[in-house]
Amino acid sequence: MEDLVRELIYALGDAVGLGEFIFPVLMGLFLFFLLFLGFPVAIALAASGFLFTYLAGEFPLFNLLPIRIFGVVDNQTLMAIPLFVFMGVMLERSRLAEELLDVIGHVAGGLRGGMGLAIILVGVLMGASTGIVGATVVTLGLLTLPVFLRRGYSKSLACGTICASGTLGQIIPPSLVLILLSDILGTGLGTLFAAAMLPGLLLAGLYSVYMLGVGWLRPDMAPAIPKEERDLMPRRELLRKLIVVVIPPLGLIVAVLGSIIGGIAAPTEAASMGALGSILIAALGRRLTKGVIAETVQGTLRISAMVFFILIAAQAFSLAFRGLNGDEMIEMLFEFVPGGVNAYIIFVLLMLFLLGFFLEWIEICYIVLPLFWPILDKAGVDPVWFAILAGINLQTSFLTPPVGWALFFLKGVAPPEVSSMDIYVGVMPFVGLQLIGLVLLFMYPELATWLPNAIGW
Repeated sequence: MEDLVRELIYALGDAVGLGEFIFPVLMGLFLFFLLFLGFPVAIALAASGFLFTYLAGEFPLFNLLPIRIFGVVDNQTLMAIPLFVFMGVMLERSRLAEELLDVIGHVAGGLRGGMGLAIILVGVLMGASTGIVGATVVTLGLLTLPVFLRRGYSKSLACGTICASGTLGQIIPPSLVLILLSDILGTGLGTLFAAAMLPGLLLAGLYSVYMLGVGWLRPDMAPAIPKEERDLMPRRELLRKLIVVVIPPLGLIVAVLGSIIGGIAAPTEAASMGALGSILIAALGRRLTKGVIAETVQGTLRISAMVFFILIAAQAFSLAFRGLNGDEMIEMLFEFVPGGVNAYIIFVLLMLFLLGFFLEWIEICYIVLPLFWPILDKAGVDPVWFAILAGINLQTSFLTPPVGWALFFLKGVAPPEVSSMDIYVGVMPFVGLQLIGLVLLFMYPELATWLPNAIGW
């Protein structure tokens, strides 16, 4: 029976002109079919790899799978993931964002668009402390969207600001995306963290300029907080809160990222100190309760298990894809792309952007990038520069209607009066700003490579 199916598949390949590449093509189509049916990503990956390896009769490939799986669970860089996730979930569950918004909102509230600036700054801090996009968007949406609307902000502007600020965690260290890209592209994690700093801050700066511009040109869309409300918090109390609320998480971020970038600590060591520091911050804020600890441990276990299950299942898929000549098919595909190395990079970025509409970033990182990166590596593309390009590109796809993931996250917690169209209209200017940032990084690679080179990475 298996021989008959195999012969039929080869006959189909000859009929459509794919020949020996019919198996990797059908394997990819079958994977997307399972995903659209709603199968869990890890199950879809493993099932596709096992089924088509079996149908092709390439049974010896299975002998290599235990070694590949051991390489995942023994990878020291990937072991930092649960610790960074714990740090992020602890800071989220201890309601750090709520306190930060209260303080920064009062400091910047006198400006038109000041509340929006506060959201962007908190997005930077939350991104640097949690690295979890979904959690940041949901947290900011729950805490700030009702406040935005109550203070007279445009619904579309409020939604766009929250979505864009929440996705900054996709690129600002210690982003989980960067941790996986470090493993896939074979670069040091500290190098990628250093490389992402300037592009991440560039995006936040573009958002801030836009917000101030809207406040200046259209004050009705982004009004200032009334002076009476700002005066409710005396300056001495505001200064005390700045010291108590803003300094500890900022110090934790500087300590964790600085120790990695500076080469003082390995990623796992720094992540361990970050996890411990998040516990101390929660305790100092008198928010370290049994409920917070239980929610943090459960959330960390759930997210980490999901990530590692997908990573392990992806080994079966990638092993089968390469064993069935999929890598040769990818090489032939690039032969049809005119324009040299820059055209290759643009082609891959476009593929990542389009796939970001349908797949989670972790699926793209471990399904698509391992297929395309060897071609770019052979062409001499700088892995550090490309990693940051890929990260910003995936962040852009998170924002783009109609199926950007950040839009779904916000819609799930938005009040009834906020429609999907409000969210779609609001994010479009920020998508444009993202593309400007991506083009600037493409034209000036030094934005990503200067800091790693300056500190000797």
